[in-house]
Amino acid sequence: MIRRSFPYSIPIASPLNGVSMSIFLSSLSPRKRAFLSGTLLLTAAGFSCRILGFFYRIFLSRTIGAEGLGIYNMVHPVYGICFALCAGSIQTALSQYIASNEKKGKSVFHTGFLLSLSLSLLFAFLICRHANWIACHVLMERSCAPYLPMMGLSVPFASAHACINGYYYGMQKARVPAFSQIAEQILRMIFVFALASFWTSQGIILTVHLAVLGHVAGEVASALFTLLCLLICPPSTKSASKSSSKSGTQSDLQSPLPSQPNEATDSFSACALPLIALALPLMGNRLVLNVLASAEAVWIPACLKLSGLSASEAFSVYGVLTGMALPFILFPSAITNSMAVLLLPSVARAQAEGRNDLIDTTVSMSLRYSLYMGIFCIGVFVLFGNSLGMSVFHSQDAGTCIQILAWLCPFLYLATTIGSILNGLGKTHITFFQSSLILTLRLIFVLVGIPRFGIYAYLCGMLACELLLAFLHLHALHRIVPFHWNAVSMIVKPVFVLFLCVGIHRFVSYSLPALLSHFLRQTAITRKIPLFFATTLQIFGFSICYGGLLLLFHLVEKRE
Repeated sequence: MIRRSFPYSIPIASPLNGVSMSIFLSSLSPRKRAFLSGTLLLTAAGFSCRILGFFYRIFLSRTIGAEGLGIYNMVHPVYGICFALCAGSIQTALSQYIASNEKKGKSVFHTGFLLSLSLSLLFAFLICRHANWIACHVLMERSCAPYLPMMGLSVPFASAHACINGYYYGMQKARVPAFSQIAEQILRMIFVFALASFWTSQGIILTVHLAVLGHVAGEVASALFTLLCLLICPPSTKSASKSSSKSGTQSDLQSPLPSQPNEATDSFSACALPLIALALPLMGNRLVLNVLASAEAVWIPACLKLSGLSASEAFSVYGVLTGMALPFILFPSAITNSMAVLLLPSVARAQAEGRNDLIDTTVSMSLRYSLYMGIFCIGVFVLFGNSLGMSVFHSQDAGTCIQILAWLCPFLYLATTIGSILNGLGKTHITFFQSSLILTLRLIFVLVGIPRFGIYAYLCGMLACELLLAFLHLHALHRIVPFHWNAVSMIVKPVFVLFLCVGIHRFVSYSLPALLSHFLRQTAITRKIPLFFATTLQIFGFSICYGGLLLLFHLVEKRE
């Protein structure tokens, strides 16, 4: 019965039925159609941004170097903490709140926007005023001081587009947030490339200023884009009456949201109080997590110095890890992150309506495809990690980090998805406690492991901590919502398919030297193919093999 439901038909509806995507979408209910189309749109936008971001990061790595990337990644947590306080929690609260009360969407959005913008202006002033003190006493690196005021100026713009995106997410209108991501990335790249070209022509040395100014330009562009879209095409509320009438009897008992304002009241206080009540736990969650992450960013270079590295070497190693290896690991998460963003309002609405069956199918679908993606990424990064590190960043260390962090993928993607589901169910305290515990354990690996064993102690700690976090999230979710967990279908089948794909890859690469490998080596054209494109072709073939075998197993399973 579950296999016939909506979530499991996402990747296979068109190939199996031979129906166009438009016909398939029209056959779904409005909520299912919104979730599917929104996920596909955000996924496409996420992949586009990740691809553009790769080229952007490659450019930065070759202009400011690994050391510059390390310094930039030390400064960025300051922005992360401010964003958590000013915008991140309010965005999530807006999305969750509006999803359960679309009629009040506009009033709630105005309230959240005003609150977020006020806080962001305050924090921007504090960062600009006390940049030197923050650099010396918080980041413990005086060289970070010049970059902090510019980073602080980006906070109000980030708050603006975060609140607008939360408004659209809550109304299940993902088009504007998706295109805002692309606009932000494209305009950032154009600005940085133009600025770098101008500085080079003037004989100015390219430093971390280039990356920081690019960050500010991206936030400004995204804010202006979303504001323009909000003025031109605000999200409609035509489905609000239906959804509210269906959920009216059960929302008070089952919704994780606080008491909502009366239909007759649209005042600031009527909207602000429940919104703040919903945002405060999220704010505390995000604040603690960002503080712990910031401590990690500060302590890793410091502990690397204790292991015997110089300051330049420590920043370089940290830059390789955070600016080169981790972006590859996080690249496929465009799918799971897009799903997670839309899962929160969808699960919140389903719970408000008492639709446990919808929650069940949504959870099972999300877990299945998160594991599919994570297991696939293990094979890709283990097989091609060295080639990716050398071809993209010309760094053997980056390739080694990619191979080690490959085992992180299934647990990372699974924890992200389950965390969003738990937040949608109103269990933010669970995600807060468990995530805080994991980050604390990671800090222990940083303080104890890195001085003795170097950066590899931290990598092993990341693997252990993400495994534990995924298990804790999964256990907590299973206690709250009973859902179908098929280990054979979710784990055994993709692992078996992965081994088959690895075997096929090895057979083609090494067992047929006369027919394939030897021919390719002796062909003049193929000898000129850059390593990056050759690796990309291999990954593409590997992904086709993995997806094809999964589809074949699904067809056989369905026939049986």
